Amino acid sequence: MADDTRAAEILAGLGGAGNVVEVEGCITRLRTEVTDPSKVDQAALRKLSHGVVVSGTAVQVVVGPEADMIADDIEDLL
Repeated sequence: MADDTRAAEILAGLGGAGNVVEVEGCITRLRTEVTDPSKVDQAALRKLSHGVVVSGTAVQVVVGPEADMIADDIEDLL
């Protein structure tokens, strides 16, 4: 289990549970699909990560090697 607070903050930055369609850990990134990319707070996510990439409804958050654990924690919050 990763830091639950960090997972909750990242989820909030993604626009909240109602905005996240899918989340998965991929080595060092959270790969997510959101319903409304305008609800994504990129500035907040950048403060919580090493980088953010948004392309349409796909959002990648670079969090480091704990990506899988954070993805599991976010899944628990959905």
